Amino acid sequence: MDEQLRIILIIIVSVSIFGLLVFVFVKNYIKSKINFYLVEKNKKKRN
Repeated sequence: MDEQLRIILIIIVSVSIFGLLVFVFVKNYIKSKINFYLVEKNKKKRN
């Protein structure tokens, strides 16, 4: 039973870490895209 519990905990921790990394990557990607489009929109307003 201890071996199964250890394997389950390892799986849960590794999936959590992977999910956190994906979340941070996607958040930064979306933030950079939004900033890019906001800069483009502001350039068009000035012209």
